[in-house]
Amino acid sequence: MSDTVIIKNVYKKYKMHTKPSEKLLDVILPGGYGEDFYALQNISFTAKRGDVIGLVGVNGSGKSTLSNIIAGVMPPTSGIVETVGQTSLIAIASGLNNQLTGRDNIELKCLMLGFTKQQIKAMEPEIIEFADIGKFIDQPVKKYSSGMKSRLGFAISVTVDPDILVIDEALSVGDQAFAQKSKNKMFEFKERGKTIFFVSHSMGQVKEFCEKAVWLEYGEIKQYGPVSEVIPEYEKFLKWYKSMNKEEQKKFREEVIRKQSGPVAVQN
Repeated sequence: MSDTVIIKNVYKKYKMHTKPSEKLLDVILPGGYGEDFYALQNISFTAKRGDVIGLVGVNGSGKSTLSNIIAGVMPPTSGIVETVGQTSLIAIASGLNNQLTGRDNIELKCLMLGFTKQQIKAMEPEIIEFADIGKFIDQPVKKYSSGMKSRLGFAISVTVDPDILVIDEALSVGDQAFAQKSKNKMFEFKERGKTIFFVSHSMGQVKEFCEKAVWLEYGEIKQYGPVSEVIPEYEKFLKWYKSMNKEEQKKFREEVIRKQSGPVAVQN
């Protein structure tokens, strides 16, 4: 199978600011201003055509940051990201304009993906049917619930038929019927050999849907391999973490923050 996503030595650095004036200094000063925070450090792995990879980790581990980098929504601070084919990100409200109607958002997002107005007109009925949000399709997205936003974003992303699909917690909202319809669509994509990244806190969904998993622990890859090997180890970690008292958890988080303040030298 050919490689579709290649990630080499990827870092993502942010500056921590305590007040608005520091953001301005960060823009003005040559070296920036504020304490460094590395959401990702030295991330390297390869995905192949047909891979379905779960991205797991506790909150703050860098899952959504990595998802956005793979999807091309944000660039890495350093490192190499190569993708083969069109990539689409499915996340709650991802790429949706709150001021526009659902129908207008379909056109806008599809135009940004390179489709012509004629192609969009042909795809629109399928997108609207899949989203199944009724008359809200002609209401501003700001009136939507999080579940409705997720449904519309999911419907657009799967209908444009991308080569690489990045799903970030998109099935954590909405009703059970839509979740099943979405899973059926993802299984169809899986059978067609597309590359899929699946971010979820539900280990049941990851085990059901994914063959491989990337376990991120506060910006670094803790383990990458078959789900049957990675998820049991991750579940052991969760059990261990939850067994700690508040003081032990506090010390653990402090050590993590220290590590995320940055490496000795960022690699390129």
